[in-house]
Amino acid sequence: MLSVQMVSGGYTNEAVLEDISFEVEKGELFGILGPNGSGKTTLLKMLSGILPIQKGEIQINGKRLQHYNAKQLAKIIAVLSQHSSQSFSYSVKETVSLGRYAHQKGLFQSWGPADEEVVQRVMKQIGVSSFQNKNIQELSGGEKQRVFLAQALAQEPEILLLDEPTNHLDLSYQKELLDFLKQWTAENRLTVISIFHDLNLAGLYCDRLLLLENGRININHIPNEVLREERIRDVYHADIQKHPHPRVAAPQMALLPKVIHNEVMFTIDESRLHISKEMIELTSPMPLRTMSSGVIGSGTGWHQTFVNRHVNKDYRCNDHRSEMALFLKSKGFEPSETVGMMTAVILEDVVHKRYTGTGFSIFVVVTAGVGNAIDASKSELHSFEMIPGTINTWIYVEGELTEEAFIQSIMTATEAKVKALNDLMVMDEVTGTFATGTSTDSILIAATQTGSVLEFAGTITPLGKLISKAVYQCTTEAIQKSSKRKRKC
Repeated sequence: MLSVQMVSGGYTNEAVLEDISFEVEKGELFGILGPNGSGKTTLLKMLSGILPIQKGEIQINGKRLQHYNAKQLAKIIAVLSQHSSQSFSYSVKETVSLGRYAHQKGLFQSWGPADEEVVQRVMKQIGVSSFQNKNIQELSGGEKQRVFLAQALAQEPEILLLDEPTNHLDLSYQKELLDFLKQWTAENRLTVISIFHDLNLAGLYCDRLLLLENGRININHIPNEVLREERIRDVYHADIQKHPHPRVAAPQMALLPKVIHNEVMFTIDESRLHISKEMIELTSPMPLRTMSSGVIGSGTGWHQTFVNRHVNKDYRCNDHRSEMALFLKSKGFEPSETVGMMTAVILEDVVHKRYTGTGFSIFVVVTAGVGNAIDASKSELHSFEMIPGTINTWIYVEGELTEEAFIQSIMTATEAKVKALNDLMVMDEVTGTFATGTSTDSILIAATQTGSVLEFAGTITPLGKLISKAVYQCTTEAIQKSSKRKRKC
């Protein structure tokens, strides 16, 4: 639909852009990225015909851009600039109606039912019809931006050019606007070409991205290829880290601020552990990077407080997460900063040990009982029942773990736990086979993310060896203590 071939140009005789070539298909949402001064707005002005090109050519539907007159071009391309302004005291409806100019015929530009239908429909879709009689000068910046978008869409263009369309909008309107544009590209085959400063919005909504650097194309590809850590660091000169969106297959970028902390030297050991009949609690002087299966704080995150709460074996609750959050608040803990677990094990039987490696150390805390021991390979023979966690394992690492190391730490710890159960000959009472764990085991890996970088945690790596040894020993001792108590009762 739109073809740009070896285009160079800019202002006066200075070429801001050089040798730009790309194509955009009908129905695409195409994003243009690049740092300030890379030529984004210049390119958009050249696509709209505002700026002449010095070399190369731009074609729309196979016809060169300069062969369209202004009115013909207005039927095909609509433009919403970053700094849309309205110098006249028009109403919202009158402002939107200006978008119908290209479709007016005759000397006196007659207004017909079709024009009215388009204007009313677009205002309703954009969400400005409720104040269509209001003076545009009375609107907020975000409301004005929506009105000017409605004006652009009232042109019924084939191509919509946008310069930072979400610039003046709050979060809910950003989402609403981009959801709407994405829907229009799919349903009406509208081609949208938009400049983005927000890399995350571009990655979330665009079909393809064009990254400009110093007036040239760095890459033109799908978002996942364009938004690579190394490339964005090099082009934007910013420290970032790429991570997946939690709900959709889209890349996202996290800025890594250069925050100056007062260096806090601390060790995670038994001195930070507080044990009572009600709970085991550990508080770190700084937030730790975590991966856990806790009732509260599950998944990945940053947490500073860790609670293993004792509950009765007959504990039942329809909403155990909310109940746990209320418990934490009652004890003065902030749930959003806490990893919280439950166990029916007597907390006095906890086992904790600190192990030191070369350049790093770990602290492991285990509560364990085997009353609901399960052989995972035969779990289909068991009925589903939510029982409070029995073997709860905490592993604190004084070191910097990669994402891979976090996952491998869980794998290694699980293997060590299974070996401990096997050596203790813990049986699944339903199947009569060796148990591999209990039905509601829970685990936590927490790292200071300071000091030595620990890239791997497989069983034969330095970190993996320490985790294997610690979890095996602590799990073994915790089960033995719990079993001894049970025999006395």
